[in-house]
Amino acid sequence: MAKKPLAWIVDSTAYIPKELKEHPDFYWIPLNIHFGDKQFVDGIDLSPSELYENIKGAVEFPKTSQPSAGEFAEQFKQLATEYEQAIAVHISGKLSGTLASSMAGAEMANFPITFIDSLSLSYGITGLIQKGMAMHELGATVDEIKQQLESMAGTMNNYILIGQLDQLYKGGRMSGVQFFLGSLLKVKPIIQLSDIGTLEVFDKVRSEKKALQYLVDKVSASQPSHIHLMHGNVPDQAEQLKDMLRKSNPQLTVEIGDISSTLAVHAGEGTLAVLWFD
Repeated sequence: MAKKPLAWIVDSTAYIPKELKEHPDFYWIPLNIHFGDKQFVDGIDLSPSELYENIKGAVEFPKTSQPSAGEFAEQFKQLATEYEQAIAVHISGKLSGTLASSMAGAEMANFPITFIDSLSLSYGITGLIQKGMAMHELGATVDEIKQQLESMAGTMNNYILIGQLDQLYKGGRMSGVQFFLGSLLKVKPIIQLSDIGTLEVFDKVRSEKKALQYLVDKVSASQPSHIHLMHGNVPDQAEQLKDMLRKSNPQLTVEIGDISSTLAVHAGEGTLAVLWFD
């Protein structure tokens, strides 16, 4: 039986909408979430809503980890029986060891995979994989797809309103001084993924109302036609923000989605983010 030409791979930090889940050649590899000595597999053993409940009652703050190279290799060996090659788009290598572990796994499995560092996470991964799939359907080669996706990586517009400062701090993504000042002054930081794939504090606002308007203003200034609005277990707030966005930008299409459990460990409940590619 002839092998299929190309598989598409992401890790579970990506936003995975219904159309990707139903794509016959799409695969996602979950990261791990640890509560003390208990390990859960993102999206399989633990949903985002279950994660938030566990965090509320946890004595020890949860941690995340990427699969080992050996675990990636096992996945890739299976794919090698069905596909000639694959394209994998992963979370920024500056934020996680997932990309390096995946590359080592592909070498162990002797399976040809073209790797793309998204320099991003969530929809930043999704947008790249969707672009690659569209190009493939139009007949583009793997090299052409690689060149295009690498040129897009790091160019996503993104503004992230963090829900829980203490989770960002305990997860090692914020300094003690930033956490102290933010808590003392009730500051809500706006975080941004930089063009080199790092998380940076972009701006600070002093209230929830001002924070939501800040996100609306940033979208209005750029005037995209389509954006993704990601949230951390606050669907009502996400709908409120969507209404505000549509009121200011009547032609705007807004797609709402959950941030994954792995990202929720660091960003926390209440996080809101607007993301789009030009």
